[in-house]
Amino acid sequence: MKGKKKGAGTHKLWGGRFSGGPHPALDAVNRSIGVDFRLWPHDVRLSKAWAAALAHAAVLTKHESAQIIRGLDRVAARIADGAKPVATDEDVHTMIDRLLHEEAGMVASRLHTGRSRNDQVATATRLWTMETCAALDVLIIALQHAMIAQATRLERAVMPAYTHLQRAQPVSGAHWMLSHFWPLQRDRERLAAARAHSASLPLGSGAIAGSAFPIARARLAKSLGFSTISQNSIDAVGDRDFIAEVLFTLSLVGAHLSRLAEDLILFGSSEFGFVRYGDSFSTGSSMMPQKRNPDALELARGSSARMLGDLVALLATIKGLPSGYNKDLQEDKRTLFDAADCMTLLLPAVTGSLEALTFDVERMKAAVTSTMMATDLADYLVRKRVTFREAHGAVGQLVREAEERNCELGALPFALFRAAHAKFESDVMSELSPSASLANREIDGGTGPMAVKRQIGAAKATLKRNI
Repeated sequence: MKGKKKGAGTHKLWGGRFSGGPHPALDAVNRSIGVDFRLWPHDVRLSKAWAAALAHAAVLTKHESAQIIRGLDRVAARIADGAKPVATDEDVHTMIDRLLHEEAGMVASRLHTGRSRNDQVATATRLWTMETCAALDVLIIALQHAMIAQATRLERAVMPAYTHLQRAQPVSGAHWMLSHFWPLQRDRERLAAARAHSASLPLGSGAIAGSAFPIARARLAKSLGFSTISQNSIDAVGDRDFIAEVLFTLSLVGAHLSRLAEDLILFGSSEFGFVRYGDSFSTGSSMMPQKRNPDALELARGSSARMLGDLVALLATIKGLPSGYNKDLQEDKRTLFDAADCMTLLLPAVTGSLEALTFDVERMKAAVTSTMMATDLADYLVRKRVTFREAHGAVGQLVREAEERNCELGALPFALFRAAHAKFESDVMSELSPSASLANREIDGGTGPMAVKRQIGAAKATLKRNI
């Protein structure tokens, strides 16, 4: 180590205008290193880039810049090897600064020239967010691949679709499965947009008015992987919109996982019996030996509320702030990290649960009854030039008749069909088959066999394209 080692009790990034140290109670509430410690690789990276930018602006000599960069490399190695914060490390930036003084000596004091913790922490958080959005996208894609695999297996399966949780019309099992694929694709697009909005460099904004030194910010942005630079220093240090966008996206992902989970939880119940959970992704009961519980799916359903809470907490925080940086923004990382950590755990668990379960296609098919083809009967009449309103009324009479006789539409005698409407002919009974119902819906986006085949192809093609 070079230079004089700073004492753990004296190292601060501020304090010259104060006659004494802060009260322990203030230290306790002000200390954020327990939350932001994970930012250390990004803080080291941006600090190395800042040292190079200071040299490019002739604020540091090339030798000084190289000393600092080598010192930061050694700091990174120490932290990676397990170096821990000390009591006076207010945040990760203070810790790295302390370690840099130990490794590089007094030249380390020149690194903070022209920057503030305000633009420093904003930059580190953006770097972390950009990296995390990319990692979460990979996890969502894995779930989508699992959905496509199940959809391919269910392409010829028939099942009821539900509205108001009542049996509505028959659909392909693949069509139901892919109804959960496309919301996730929209989530990926939102996540990509949030990542793009995160890629605006705040470094160089200083505390609020911008750096007083001629830093080449566009060059600095490129070196760190940012696509643009912030245009206003006041906005740059106080902007947490990118975090709100990520939290909103993760809240929607959570809602979509919850909806998938709810379907699978219902379908796995004895009353439905459409799916059987895999042993590796279900648990038992401490009292009832027969139980098989879909814990991962239930946790996915419950955790969506937690991510919504993180979003609301951040929005409530930034809503009441004046412009510029305020200490309230220290809380932004709690919500961001919590939601991202939660989703990082949930996505593999939901993916594994989906991959491990099996569908009982016979049970699914048995749940499709002829009464579910009531709309097909109305369409049959419409094809014979009957208005849909008139057709709806005629079929409604048949449904009422079936209810009174406690039977399905297919069990009614043909005479009742003819009595309901003169346009019904003997071929009408073929309209009561699920396969006929599906075959009539070959419109793009529909549940017809060829439409579903095209949809599976579109889903596969979507995952091959970059967002």
